[in-house]
Amino acid sequence: MKNKWTIRKEIKIGVILGMVTFLIAFSERKQGGSVCRDIIVELENRNENHFLDEADILHLVESSGQSLKGSAISRIRLKEIESRLKMDKHVKEAELFGDLKGNLIVRVELRRPIARVMQEDGPDAYISEEGVVMGISDKFTSRVLVISGRFVKKILEKGSVMAFDEGKKLMEMIEYINVEPFWKAQVAQMDINANGEITIYPQVTGQIVEFGTPDGYEDKLRKLMVFYKEVLPQKGWTRYEKVNLKYEGQVIAQ
Repeated sequence: MKNKWTIRKEIKIGVILGMVTFLIAFSERKQGGSVCRDIIVELENRNENHFLDEADILHLVESSGQSLKGSAISRIRLKEIESRLKMDKHVKEAELFGDLKGNLIVRVELRRPIARVMQEDGPDAYISEEGVVMGISDKFTSRVLVISGRFVKKILEKGSVMAFDEGKKLMEMIEYINVEPFWKAQVAQMDINANGEITIYPQVTGQIVEFGTPDGYEDKLRKLMVFYKEVLPQKGWTRYEKVNLKYEGQVIAQ
């Protein structure tokens, strides 16, 4: 049999839960009945990639074909606008919701570029950290690794580096280069032929590096580091024009 203290405790808990439920329901009704007074864009851009700004996002929202300001937020097709925003490849995530003041909050996160794709007979593009191909912008140029050569056609056709096996291996190599300070500073450009074989053009040393495919990239880069540290200081930094890493266990300098 329950004592009085237990009964009082259960009553208090029940009252508190009832009040919380009432407040949540009241808040939802109030928000649902709110009229959109203003549109506030919250641009999450931790990487300072200014491909889009608040005005660009606002334009995308307002060009959705829906009447926004003056309409009840509950009647605005928020998911439809979110999908429209995500159609822009620079946009990683998009979320829309109304607050209790009648504002339509548009929260957008931009993608971070990790490489720039260059082609002779077409426009350049960027590759995001998710592998997605996105266009360039007149507003902002990101200083990242450059990728060129006939292989880029395949990347652009697929729309993502992660859409095919050779691209996934290339993506691993790009990510590795970008997190290693020395290689990030040293590897300026990778020219990739139709067979996926890479030629590296370094930033500092003069030797062109015939790298081969991305397979075994970590071991190849370790061999190249040994060449930089042990061979060039002894033989001279300008003695060789090319370094070949294609063959397992070998470094061929010419």
